[in-house]
Amino acid sequence: MAVNIEKRVDSLEDVFRKFMRQTSAAIIRLERSSEDSKKEMREYKTFTTETIRRMERSSRTLENEMTEFKEEMTEFKEEMTEFKEEMRQDRRAMNRKWGEIARKMGTMVEDLVHPSFKRIILETFDLEVEAQMFLVERKLPDGREREYDAIALAQNFVYLNSTKATLRNKYVDEFITEIKEFREFFPEYRDKKIIGFIAALNIKPAQFKYAEKKGFFVLGVGDQIMEVKNRKKFKPKLWY
Repeated sequence: MAVNIEKRVDSLEDVFRKFMRQTSAAIIRLERSSEDSKKEMREYKTFTTETIRRMERSSRTLENEMTEFKEEMTEFKEEMTEFKEEMRQDRRAMNRKWGEIARKMGTMVEDLVHPSFKRIILETFDLEVEAQMFLVERKLPDGREREYDAIALAQNFVYLNSTKATLRNKYVDEFITEIKEFREFFPEYRDKKIIGFIAALNIKPAQFKYAEKKGFFVLGVGDQIMEVKNRKKFKPKLWY
């Protein structure tokens, strides 16, 4: 009996030693696994931190580049605006010089009004000019004579133009008389309404206001040789 008990004790001791060895090995493996996990976590954190830092540096670099690009674009737009304004001023100055030459040569109507009249009527009234005449003279049986600088026809309207080097009040009054007599010299247009234009190289504010008050469109040198100087809401006088 005693021998059997000893054998069982020895057997239990063997089992316990095996259990302890296995447990120790398991603990060691677990500790190693834990250390590996900790190491991997540390490496992951380091990688993540470095990645975030790189992204932040890239983001700051991109922001700086975008800021520089926006500043360059702003400078470019300002330069283009200045360039366009210079070109506009040069074009107007060139048109004015051309007008002065035309005035000296006595060809203002042909050189300034003729290339602009049809376009101005289309832009202002949205009407295509059906016919236009320049420097038209008529003489009545009673000996009276009249010359009109420009005449344009569109639907039920006659557009008359008087061209002067300098706009003066007396020229406005004279043009009113010319319009009132127009149907006597051109009875074929008796049923059409008349709208008047006065073109001039030199236009002072007081004379401009006077001409506009009398119901006339005022044409002056602009970006396209001659252009309308009246206010957007201006309504011309209709002469019946």
